[in-house]
Amino acid sequence: MIELNPLHATLAGLIVAIWLAAAIVAVIFGWQRGHSARAAVAELARLRMMLAGAPVLPMLVTADGRVRAHERVADWFGLERSPRSLPDLAARLDPLDAEALTRDVLTAQRGGAAFARAVRPVGAGRVLMVRGRPAAEALGEGAALLWLFDATESEEEIDSLDSERGRLADALDALAGLIEAAPIPMWHRGPDLRLSLVNSAYVRAVDGVDAHGVIERGLELIEGHGPGSPIATAAAARDEGEMSVRTVPATIGGERRTLRVVDVPLGPSGIAGYAVDVEEVEQAKADLVRFEDAQRDMLDRLSAGVAQFAADRHLVFSNSAFQRLFAMLPEWLADRPEFDRVLERMREADRLPESRDFPGWKAERRRWFLSETAQEEAWQLPSGTHLRVVGQPLPDGGMLMIFEDRTEQVRLRVEADTLLRVRTATFNNLYEAVGVFAADGRLHLWNNRFREVWELEEEELARHPRVDALVQMVSPRLANPARGGLIRELVRLATTDRQSRVGRIAFADGRHFQFAAVPLPDGNALFTLLDITDSLRAEQALRDRAAALEEGDRVKSAFVATMSYELRTPLTSIGGFAEMLSAGFAGPLSDRAKDYVGSIIAASARLGQLVDEVLDLTRSAAGHLDLEHVPIELDAICRSAVEGLSDAARTRKLELIVAIEDNVGQVSGDVRRLRQAIDHVLRNAVDYTPEGGRVFFHASGDREQATIIVSDNGRGIEAEERQRIFDPFHRTTVKGDRREGSIGLGLPLTRHYIEAHGGSVWLESEPGSGTTVSIRLPRTTA
Repeated sequence: MIELNPLHATLAGLIVAIWLAAAIVAVIFGWQRGHSARAAVAELARLRMMLAGAPVLPMLVTADGRVRAHERVADWFGLERSPRSLPDLAARLDPLDAEALTRDVLTAQRGGAAFARAVRPVGAGRVLMVRGRPAAEALGEGAALLWLFDATESEEEIDSLDSERGRLADALDALAGLIEAAPIPMWHRGPDLRLSLVNSAYVRAVDGVDAHGVIERGLELIEGHGPGSPIATAAAARDEGEMSVRTVPATIGGERRTLRVVDVPLGPSGIAGYAVDVEEVEQAKADLVRFEDAQRDMLDRLSAGVAQFAADRHLVFSNSAFQRLFAMLPEWLADRPEFDRVLERMREADRLPESRDFPGWKAERRRWFLSETAQEEAWQLPSGTHLRVVGQPLPDGGMLMIFEDRTEQVRLRVEADTLLRVRTATFNNLYEAVGVFAADGRLHLWNNRFREVWELEEEELARHPRVDALVQMVSPRLANPARGGLIRELVRLATTDRQSRVGRIAFADGRHFQFAAVPLPDGNALFTLLDITDSLRAEQALRDRAAALEEGDRVKSAFVATMSYELRTPLTSIGGFAEMLSAGFAGPLSDRAKDYVGSIIAASARLGQLVDEVLDLTRSAAGHLDLEHVPIELDAICRSAVEGLSDAARTRKLELIVAIEDNVGQVSGDVRRLRQAIDHVLRNAVDYTPEGGRVFFHASGDREQATIIVSDNGRGIEAEERQRIFDPFHRTTVKGDRREGSIGLGLPLTRHYIEAHGGSVWLESEPGSGTTVSIRLPRTTA
């Protein structure tokens, strides 16, 4: 074995170490170079991938016209392979685009400025944006670097935006024209709130000449300064960024109008505004309010109950009839109770129909709110009240309910049915023959008597014959068959001309009938026949008797007149001789003889008065009573009559109460006969009132008449006697406490006198309650 010295070993180790280090360095350097190469290849792949998906593709055009481009360029230009020269690309373009692109590339190759141009390859359906500039020296001198962008979508969007811009421009022009033609004032304010645009309506509203002049002068539509002015309102809308709406009065065209002014903030562009004339709307609102008030006032006056519910089913109105009908307090209704609660309150007051399923019944009524037509039903309340209930849906979703009390109508309907049955029974049992003809001339109704009178069968009448056919059937039964046509004429007059006719007709068997044709309200005609055969016979007998009575009355009147005149001559002689005896012409008389003569004179005067009264009654009955017509102070006559009977009242111990008012006034007439009439009434009261009784005399008047009332508290007069007390030939007996007498010609003559003066007399009396006689005379102005 070879042995090495230390020096040699050190050197050998150093050489090995150096070799090892060199080897290590070589290995490390080689590894780094391989890693860099692999990284470059990866980066190149990434760049190629990015370029393949990039929206822009590069293309290099060398100085000799050759083209180096990405393979996608062939697809964009519609080529089968990548272009090799600029003419290959130009062949795929429109001649004008090809010429312009070639010129731009040549300019860029010669160091010109960059360019940009849009080209459209033929048949490719694309729009390519080509941007070019001279290439860097590293890419070759005289070369041009082109970048191609696929601008198809961008161009389409640009075209769309151009179309939209054109459309918006047209719309803006149309809007401007619309604003100009708008009938309402419209304007625009700039950021400084000054007017910048107004339309023609605005110019007319402010009485301007043109828009320019209005803007220059700053004419505002609404006058005013400070808060509430147009400038202040526009400023508030701008600051708050919210639309401002207000209703203000303004003078437009010389008329006071109400405008609704709207200011709309447009951000930095200013404020737009317009004004709408709402005068008619405000008037309509006022009219609507008045109409609602009038309607509610009218509903409140209705006898039917009315309740109005809003869309939320709460009560908003009820009239007094509703409150009264359902016993509801106004305070409770003022809280706007809900529909269900109102029904429940009605049920609590026992004012609803009885229902086993009240919730279901209530739900059915709630559905009335959703109905499109009015709902109607009848309610019969436990109290016996019948209600007609109508639920009328309202356009706003509410409902108007009407409660009509039909209780009386139901009762009347029942009574009407009863009356109809009674009428039918009465109709069939009338003694008169009754037939009802319709407007077309057909017999509509008839009773049994009608069929019997004409001797017709029920089957014949059941066919409702026309009046012509009926006339042919009944004419042979008349004494004069030609008179049958009268029936047809009467029916025509009653149905067509609406005229009534009456008359008589004779039958062949000797009977006589009174007929009447009366138009009915429904257009029909009522034809009646009444058998007057017996009446005619009785009438003839009465005529004969009346003629006899008239003759007897004439003879009686002549006898009374003759006897009155015949009695006056001896009566005058008796009175004259009695007065002569009383005056002493035949010598002195004893006291008893004087009493006898005085009685003869008084009886003669009374008898003369009675003769005069009989003559007056005779003249009055014959209509020949002559009266004087002079102005008469009626109060003087009344006082004279009272004074004349005062002594007689005192003698009979009667309390005579006199009340003659100042307004009695004047009457025109005969003084003597009026005094005589008042004397008769007052004398009867004094003579036939028991002693200790009371007689009241009262006279008053008004603008039209004077009234004299004489009453007493005597025994009164029986009813059958009162009816005949004014008969001059009837003697009415009156009984008092101590005397019994008869009322003679006084009251009958009083009635003749007063009625001859245009007045009236009537008597009121009841047994045990006294008697009152009232006289009324027409008054004349003093």
